[in-house]
Amino acid sequence: MPLTVLLVDDEPLVRAGLRAILQAQPDIEVVGEAADGAAVIPLIRQRGPDVVMMDVRMPLLDGIEATRAVLAGVPDPPKILVITTFENDDYVYEALRAGASGFLLKRAHPSEVVHAIRVVAAGSSLLFPAALRRMAADHTNPRARALLERAALTGREAEVLRLMARGLSNAEIAAALVLGTETVKTHVSAVLAKVGARDRTQAVIAAYESGFVVPG
Repeated sequence: MPLTVLLVDDEPLVRAGLRAILQAQPDIEVVGEAADGAAVIPLIRQRGPDVVMMDVRMPLLDGIEATRAVLAGVPDPPKILVITTFENDDYVYEALRAGASGFLLKRAHPSEVVHAIRVVAAGSSLLFPAALRRMAADHTNPRARALLERAALTGREAEVLRLMARGLSNAEIAAALVLGTETVKTHVSAVLAKVGARDRTQAVIAAYESGFVVPG
């Protein structure tokens, strides 16, 4: 079965370019388009996409509020990949905090677009570049610090979270810690459960905001 994608951007040219890139892949299918975040939930219910590519800045309902609405109002929601022009955009960071699973620049190479869709759909890696890691660290959050303290991660889980925060995939973490991939998946699941995170992006944001991990 192909990965199904919904495109949400107020610029028709951007949507057309993304559609052309994705439709050229045998394992990806674009199942719909929208020009504003307000149309996202009805389209998700109709088309059931695996991933929503969402512009973070739109005139009526932006990507932040649309992300919140999807995650609050759709059972088993799709992964959300936010797209924007500038990587240090506060809107992008807020969309990730709201529950988006990754981030992509509109000027990304076509191969990067395809890779981003596959990474976000798989959920085993992270699209969280250095600029956003620094931004997360700048948003010191006492609640995040208390959350990490209450989580009481084991030593191994703490190691896994630190490697997740560096953007390593499960396979890369397994190689770094000399563990099996299935063992790493178990540790990642435990970290998410203890931190109360929907996915690894949310766990990594908490790790940076709490000071548990610092950019470096």
